[in-house]
Amino acid sequence: MSDEVLRLDAIGKTFNPGTQLESAVLRDINLRLGRGELTALIGPSGSGKSTLLNLIGLLDVPSSGELYLQGQPTRNSDDQTRTRLRNQALGFVFQFHHLVSAFSVLENVLMPLIIRDGRPSAETVELAHGLLREVGLDNLAAKKPTEISGGQQQRVAIARALITRPPLLLADEPTGNLDSKTADGVFELFRRINDQFGCSILVVTHDPRLAASCPRTVQLVDGRIVSDEKSAPAPS
Repeated sequence: MSDEVLRLDAIGKTFNPGTQLESAVLRDINLRLGRGELTALIGPSGSGKSTLLNLIGLLDVPSSGELYLQGQPTRNSDDQTRTRLRNQALGFVFQFHHLVSAFSVLENVLMPLIIRDGRPSAETVELAHGLLREVGLDNLAAKKPTEISGGQQQRVAIARALITRPPLLLADEPTGNLDSKTADGVFELFRRINDQFGCSILVVTHDPRLAASCPRTVQLVDGRIVSDEKSAPAPS
């Protein structure tokens, strides 16, 4: 099996093509993510970060080029195939956690599997408890999201994203709604999950401190990748 989780070959995205409102948002994007990489995607507002994340998340389709997820080309895939790939290969964490307030913390973590498979099995429930333990929240499993802090809610969202054991986790400004101390804790959790579970993580962030702590940083400006840098490993 290839160690390449994601490959973008000459990806472009144009909105309203052939009209007066035509806008080329992404141009000739080439990117590879290997298994277990932790990468920050940075760039100014309007640079195309959200559009690129939507393409990688199979929520939209490129106008040109090809996007490979775990070696499978996706641009011409039908909706059923894209949905299956999204459910099997991707986890999502957003700036706003999107937890369901009517359900418990445990039920929120289980939600992707409940939607996919129906009533969760005892094994699945134990997996959810295990993930909550990993993010330090198993003692809050019965609480409602409104009964816990913002940082704890984001940790629940991370556990939910991991319940399907995705090879690639996409995080869109996951600490943008948190104070700096809580943000540091959440980002440290990303680093630990990356190390422990071996899943690739692509984090969109405006926080230069968080980006600097990632082993790899990709910068997007005006719809193009202008730098792709790996930091030197810390001395042992």
